Amino acid sequence: MDLQQAATYWQTKDQTAIHMDRSALLAEAERFIKAHNTCALGTGWGTRVRCTPIEYTYWKGRFWMLSEGGKKFLSLAHNLQVSLAIYDAFATFQDLGGMQVDGTAVLVEPWTEEYCALLQHKKIPESALRGLDHPMYLICVQPAHIDFLCGAWKEKGFSSRQALDF
Repeated sequence: MDLQQAATYWQTKDQTAIHMDRSALLAEAERFIKAHNTCALGTGWGTRVRCTPIEYTYWKGRFWMLSEGGKKFLSLAHNLQVSLAIYDAFATFQDLGGMQVDGTAVLVEPWTEEYCALLQHKKIPESALRGLDHPMYLICVQPAHIDFLCGAWKEKGFSSRQALDF
């Protein structure tokens, strides 16, 4: 098996792909992101790899995730580079929709201005979280790159895979 050929498949294909205008692609990406609320968050460090299904809020161009804790924080303590996947259930190639986001995580300290602003945005009363016996941790992911698949783009004359850099 030629793994190098497999790994560079999309790079090669992108050389002849028909790309969307960046502003139109960004609008499509944000529409897709806002139409969903759950992702698979990939974290890793050394030989440890973790993929966590988690709810997110997309706000101010970033992904915000409240979490009670878990093994993902072991990796985040050493490596803030993350990947997340958002996708529709597969039905047909024409209806295919999904994206992979590569980015950098920031761990936001509880009760900071930024933390409280997210709670306010989500309409979560501070008192509800302050009453818990443990903190809710906040992960913020700043996207650096998105690979976005949409089967319907072929009908519009575009390649079904588009890439967006930030």
